[in-house]
Amino acid sequence: RPMEPLLACLKTLGTQVIYEGEEGHFPFTLIAKAEETAEEAGRENRRTVTVDIAHSSQFLSALLIASCCSGRNLDIRVQGTHGMAYIDMTVKMMEQFGIMPQHLNGVSKGALSTGAEGFRMGQGCYRHQAYEIEPDVSAACYFYAMAALLGIEGRVQGVHYDSLQGDVEFLRILERMGCETKETPEGIVLHGPEKGKLMGVEADMHACSDQAITLAAIAPYADSPVTITGIGHIRYQESDRLAAIAQELTRIGIRVQTREDGLTIYPGQPCPGKIHTYDDHRMAMGFSLTGLRAEGIEIDDPGCCRKTFAQYFEVLDGVLEELIGE
Repeated sequence: RPMEPLLACLKTLGTQVIYEGEEGHFPFTLIAKAEETAEEAGRENRRTVTVDIAHSSQFLSALLIASCCSGRNLDIRVQGTHGMAYIDMTVKMMEQFGIMPQHLNGVSKGALSTGAEGFRMGQGCYRHQAYEIEPDVSAACYFYAMAALLGIEGRVQGVHYDSLQGDVEFLRILERMGCETKETPEGIVLHGPEKGKLMGVEADMHACSDQAITLAAIAPYADSPVTITGIGHIRYQESDRLAAIAQELTRIGIRVQTREDGLTIYPGQPCPGKIHTYDDHRMAMGFSLTGLRAEGIEIDDPGCCRKTFAQYFEVLDGVLEELIGE
């Protein structure tokens, strides 16, 4: 991923960046500069930075998490609106550990989601505690999508609609495609439509864009076109994901129309072919689903999923073996 928006903020705060290769990209070395005290500097002990999150909200999350430990009060102004669900999750988790980010000028959380303002951070210390970590909803979505595609029942332990994670909204999209979901104490149960007969849908996936590839991978099996919008920023992630989706679906005979912020995928039966993953874990995991209802789909470099889910294909095989056994 390009790292320049975050590095620009760190430079503003006095950090030296030494690149070992292309500027703005890994690998690089950071050398922190010792700050003067407010008394020595003769100014208020507060700094201001502006972070651009048009391509990734992770830059803002990183600044929020680290800023309270910096020894200086910090105002973080925000440009862009990408991934605000992840920012909300970051803030809620910080609050659970005793750090309370404040919105600039009293701006509400709803208004912040428009990218209008930012956060005012003070100095502080995280409070240690026992903490139950939520399941990874992004990973769970592949198995819910599998249940939808095969027309079966699926549940991932511990996944609930009150999750802090924005990707839980992907299940609402599956509902619009003909699935039914039900909350249980153990987790959300999803019932796929009979024989996996999915309906086409138009979905703004800005708030759950990590699942754009997942939806694209099962879209050919819908009964009408699937249009995904609000995902122009995924061009700048582990791969140019918009281009990768279009190229790989086209490779296996599926018609795709792309636009600046999304694409439309038309119904069709995928042909045999090797899916190139572009060293992108979500391409590998997402397109594995396409092969559940088409013969001859091969995933090139499945090991790239080790970034987030090293045992994905082993777990997937285990689930499929259970289904065959039934």
